[in-house]
Amino acid sequence: MLPLPHDVELDRGTRSVAAGSERTCALTRELKSVAELVRFVVAPDGELVPDVKRKLPGRGVWISATRAAVEQAGKRDVFARAFRRSVRIRPDLAAETERLLERSALDALAIAGKAGLVLVGRARIESAAGEDFVAVIHASDAANDGKRKINAVLRRNRTMETAELDLIDLFTGAQLDLALSRPNVVHAALLAGPASETFLARAARLQRFRTESSPAAASVHALTDGARGHSTE
Repeated sequence: MLPLPHDVELDRGTRSVAAGSERTCALTRELKSVAELVRFVVAPDGELVPDVKRKLPGRGVWISATRAAVEQAGKRDVFARAFRRSVRIRPDLAAETERLLERSALDALAIAGKAGLVLVGRARIESAAGEDFVAVIHASDAANDGKRKINAVLRRNRTMETAELDLIDLFTGAQLDLALSRPNVVHAALLAGPASETFLARAARLQRFRTESSPAAASVHALTDGARGHSTE
């Protein structure tokens, strides 16, 4: 195991974290964009806390945003060595990190919904297929037949502006219901806007954490074979 470099992994607090900046993963020593990392801080009681929105006070340690990396960092005492103190790590740290990433993405979807950027229901999506959609959201437990019908309509009506339309099925119908404050959300379409870009960035980050792959993987992918990266968080 490589020796821990002095002051490489600890940041100087959230004020030093600018959008698009880079940090070193304390596990792999790779320099990455903060969008590809998860920040961790130590609470006053000594417990390690995932700071997925990068807003918690205090100095932080950065780990590659994948389940495997978080699990390995805990097993190899990376956090204790980086913070140079005893750190209490909950056994379900990776699961808790995923839960917070999921919650962060759903919070962003709720904001997009309140901004009027989300159309809900197959009929509304199909009737507005010429709109400037940036993504279609299917509940993960939605019937495949409904997904295919909506996707077919969008392909037929696709223009150059919608050629990179993302398909997202990371969340259950119950989760979408809560986020959008309405019942029975199975299919939804996302219109272009800053809140939508934030949601897409967070959804891509969640997907990466779950699959250890790029946002082009199965549950966040393009309507065609291409995929678009998102950096706004």
